[in-house]
Amino acid sequence: MDVSVFGTGYVGLIQAAALADVGHRVLCIDIDPNKIRQLQQAVPPISEPGLSELLEENIKSGRLLFSDQASDAVNHGELIFIAVGTPADEDGSADLSHVLAVTRQIADFMDSDRTLIIKSTVPVGTADKVAECAHQALARRGLKQLNVRVVSNPEFLKEGSALADCMRPDRIIIGTADPLARDQMSELYAPFCRNREKLMFMDNRSAELTKYAANAMLATRISFMNELANLTERLGADIEAVRKGIGSDPRIGYHFIYPGCGFGGSCFPKDLRALLHTAEQSGMPLRLLRSVTDVNDSQRHILFEKLTQQFSGGLAGKSIAIWGLAFKPNTDDMREAPSRYLMEALWREGARVHAYDPEAMSECRRLYGYRKDLNLCATRDDTLEDADALVICTEWKNFRVVDFALLANKLRARVIIDGRNLYNPEHLAAAGLLYRGIGLRHTVPSSLTQGPRA
Repeated sequence: MDVSVFGTGYVGLIQAAALADVGHRVLCIDIDPNKIRQLQQAVPPISEPGLSELLEENIKSGRLLFSDQASDAVNHGELIFIAVGTPADEDGSADLSHVLAVTRQIADFMDSDRTLIIKSTVPVGTADKVAECAHQALARRGLKQLNVRVVSNPEFLKEGSALADCMRPDRIIIGTADPLARDQMSELYAPFCRNREKLMFMDNRSAELTKYAANAMLATRISFMNELANLTERLGADIEAVRKGIGSDPRIGYHFIYPGCGFGGSCFPKDLRALLHTAEQSGMPLRLLRSVTDVNDSQRHILFEKLTQQFSGGLAGKSIAIWGLAFKPNTDDMREAPSRYLMEALWREGARVHAYDPEAMSECRRLYGYRKDLNLCATRDDTLEDADALVICTEWKNFRVVDFALLANKLRARVIIDGRNLYNPEHLAAAGLLYRGIGLRHTVPSSLTQGPRA
């Protein structure tokens, strides 16, 4: 099929590459000509495992093309994806200006019927707004006879495994009441449904709400475990034992019940705020989800709080090593990442940061520039030089196996604050390290019973 994709951000580019890889002819559009030139050279603007190789293969085959001209996309695609950003406004609502602007562009160039597929995460009722916007634009051109079919097709990608999620989806949600659009979407996604039928058809509004509901449920599990972890510390229990105990219940399972330092990224925080805003506007505030966001807002500061507890004299003049800057592994995304809340709090206290992340170093430099209290290190071990303590913000695989004796020798205060519970507390205590996880029992090494050395 001939498919066009407006937007070459995370969602649009991943979807385009996956569709091209199964044989569709895909044209991607972006308003940034520099970005288009990079993509034509198979250089993606995001960090996602396997994406560069997939782009290169499908560009060479001629199935994946890029342009900065909207007219090219409308002329090319019988199916047109809208995958542009929907940033949050100050009140938490989703900004639909980009979605509607693209809709008007499409209608301005249409000379025959088109199917518009909304891939962006949008509030309930957006499909109706897109249809109305397109019909108004066509009416201005005197082309009321043209038909615009609007489909809601939310994404469920996880950063770091987005290609796998796209190529082997758990489900594909399709919101439409149009029989032709239903047939088109069935044909489009047929290569992804060879083992079993994954298409789930419903009305547009249900499809739009499904995206928010899924993220809200996952965020609820995370905040529940974080709040429970904080309680276990007060009670002298161990959250890892509790997690295993409840996760073994098949009604609960182990997914998204790992305690940590709060969720971040581009989806959960923004989508929760948008859903809360929608609910309040409808006169039905979601009290449970409001608590979920409140817990997460508090949890973002847990690493800094644990660190300050270990330095009674304050953090001014201290050097803190940070492992992990991205909000999760296998991405360079630092949007609302726990590392940002920690670093900014440390700087306010007059501390210096030595940071390392396998992917997000350039993004960190873009966000914070060159400053005297930020040292971006070439390796994780380089961060330990002249450091008083170590804080782990992201569970990258290459942080899991470390030389505890090296840490004890390098860290002046021998303090480790672990926001991801990567290590066994008893092993660190045996190495002479004071280790604090999230919801774990405190095990103080005998060498530090009087507190860490300053």
